[in-house]
Amino acid sequence: MSSSTKDNKDGETRRDFLYLTAAAFGAVGAGSVAWPFIDQMNPAADTLALSSIEVDLTPIEEGQSITVMWRGKPVFIRHRTAKEIEEAKAVKLADLRDPQTDASRVHEGHEKWLVMVGICTHLGCVPLGQKNTDVKGDYDGWFCPCHGSHYDSSGRIRKGPAPTNLDVPDYKFVSDTLVKIG
Repeated sequence: MSSSTKDNKDGETRRDFLYLTAAAFGAVGAGSVAWPFIDQMNPAADTLALSSIEVDLTPIEEGQSITVMWRGKPVFIRHRTAKEIEEAKAVKLADLRDPQTDASRVHEGHEKWLVMVGICTHLGCVPLGQKNTDVKGDYDGWFCPCHGSHYDSSGRIRKGPAPTNLDVPDYKFVSDTLVKIG
């Protein structure tokens, strides 16, 4: 028997080593070819820039609401009055279609700021209630005139066909006057 076909003491041959080495190089080569195709599926830089926004809350007076755009959606930011906060806290969970406490819809220590996506959960309309002259519905919050959904001062559905409360996006307070959405 020749030494090239003879097994070494572990039962492996040079041919096994060559097969494993070639397979490893092939896998690395396939990965380096595939990576650009996979990487191109990541969001573009302009899309990532829109994934979060920072909003300065300083100019918003108590009782005033503003609308900002985030990911192509309107986001309502309301500086709630003490009366609105107390009304929202006083609601019994049993009276709500989609039970959520007011505290679960705002950040602790920042109860006066309500941040939510301004899209009706029924058919995607934008409810009225951001302007002082808008109809605010039966619960002094927001009203969707398309099909008659009424939301309270915490953005919870109280009456009408909408199945759930207005969505609260991921957000955090960077400072007392700056909020980062997304």
